[in-house]
Amino acid sequence: MRLLLVEDDLRVAAPLRAVLGRHGFTVRHATTGEEALAAIDDVPDVVLLDLSLPDHDGFEVCSRIRRLCDVPVIMVTARADIRSRIHGLNLGADDYVTKPYDIGELLARIHAVSRRTRSDAPAAESPPAAKGPGGIELDPATRRVTVGGIDVVLTRKEFDLLALLAQRPGVVFRREQIISEVWHTSWAGNNRTLEVHVASLRSKLGNPAIVETVRGVGYRVVPEA
Repeated sequence: MRLLLVEDDLRVAAPLRAVLGRHGFTVRHATTGEEALAAIDDVPDVVLLDLSLPDHDGFEVCSRIRRLCDVPVIMVTARADIRSRIHGLNLGADDYVTKPYDIGELLARIHAVSRRTRSDAPAAESPPAAKGPGGIELDPATRRVTVGGIDVVLTRKEFDLLALLAQRPGVVFRREQIISEVWHTSWAGNNRTLEVHVASLRSKLGNPAIVETVRGVGYRVVPEA
């Protein structure tokens, strides 16, 4: 698997590159945002993107990568606040890992986003657009979502999450089930990623009450009254 490591701190990059190499990755290292964007031309399988770069903010680099291709991007940063997580995912990052991290966890996340991307290939035939509660309309063929006739721009995983919950309004989907069907993994570490995606989805839909948390179980889309 070809991996692009975008990290300007050589004290971090050198040992990480060595570990990744021992686990079978072919690693290309970029120390600046411009180097990273130039390396995207070779279309790596996964990008590990630090946010604190000397020439560009990592958020800007992620946004520009998304305009170029759909390669999986994992943001790896010391910025642990929820606002940064949501902003990164909204820009199209597939995952967000905070430093310091366990190398086993990082490897699991790399393999997870790689599996997700492979399994995200569109089906031969998509179901028709469907209306959901709160004026939501989803079109799986175009992956378009509107609320009250107004387009809502969702990331890939936000759309998949909403589509799953909206299939059966009122039915509670367990966290484990959501992670399995949307992230295609059983790894419990994705619980935090799920929470961030739910928070972002509520904000974008403009009605936090549409996606309800069922404490200790999971989430559901609230049906029309």
